[in-house]
Amino acid sequence: MEHQFCSENIGENSIGVKLQQLPVINFEELATATNNFNHAKKLGEGGFGPVYRGTLDDGNEIAVKRLSKASGQGLKEFMNEVVVISKLQHRNLVRLLGCCVEGEEKILVYEYMPNKSLDTFLFDPAKQDVLDWRKRFNIIEGISRGLLYLHRDSRPKIIHRDLKTSNILLDKELNPKISDFGLAKIFGGDENQANTKRVVGTYGYMPPEYVMQGQFSEKSDVFSFGVLLLEVVSGRRNTSFYNNQYELSLLGYAWKLWREGDIWGIVDKVILESESYSKNETEIWRCIHVGLLCVQEFAKDRPTMPTVVSMLNSEISNLNTPKQPAFTQTPLITQDVEDRLSLNYVTLTDFGGR
Repeated sequence: MEHQFCSENIGENSIGVKLQQLPVINFEELATATNNFNHAKKLGEGGFGPVYRGTLDDGNEIAVKRLSKASGQGLKEFMNEVVVISKLQHRNLVRLLGCCVEGEEKILVYEYMPNKSLDTFLFDPAKQDVLDWRKRFNIIEGISRGLLYLHRDSRPKIIHRDLKTSNILLDKELNPKISDFGLAKIFGGDENQANTKRVVGTYGYMPPEYVMQGQFSEKSDVFSFGVLLLEVVSGRRNTSFYNNQYELSLLGYAWKLWREGDIWGIVDKVILESESYSKNETEIWRCIHVGLLCVQEFAKDRPTMPTVVSMLNSEISNLNTPKQPAFTQTPLITQDVEDRLSLNYVTLTDFGGR
């Protein structure tokens, strides 16, 4: 890796926005590392283009995100990711190692995560057994601490806006790292809430005030975290969950069981049938309780991330009683709503990794 830094404008659409203080890796080196961006090296599709696995001359493995030349929106997400993540440092955030800007090529280079993303384990029957409760709780706690850093300890405050299982990467010890900051929003000064006419994100993880009114805040990330938490406990996707008898979403089903006092019905069988289940019972119950508090319909009722972290670690013993979550019914998308969401670039059909 060359010891120079990238500090040049990268196009007419990004005037005034620069790549600053990022180590440069030349294109030839990245082409060699990825075997000329061979399809066999492709890890998946990122927010603004394909992601490849690569190996540098020194043997270090990297993840290479290459901006798709055909993606106009991708350039904005590329620049946004650089601006947001270039100065962030936390053990639960993916680390940006460098960049490449040569001609039309615009590439970001990240640390490589050998276990890919959380969804590849959580929703694969062949891999679910790897995630026992201790590993799942470690993942939940790590994500919460990463979000706490973004909301409270980062300067300025950052709202991720696209938190989901496919954007949680796992290292070789299955420690979680939040990734994909292409849709993130920086809040300056005392700013706590913002509005947008262009709703972006992934259906199933977005709170109602964002979907309906374009309002977002740190409580938007809290809602997404709550969905993710319930997915980790249940081993089920919120976006594809369907309860035939009651037409309930995962959130609605969790709420129904909570009110009936039978919350264990939502817990993944991998956890329920494990030998250590009984000694983890209180912790599992607490996680479900926290998850339901996070997905409450109104933003004002949801806890902040500092409170979430304290609740997960039992630093707060008496938890509030959750109110009804948003989106309890399995949605029947009308053409009018579908058109509106499609125009606003909400992910409706692709629930895979960004």
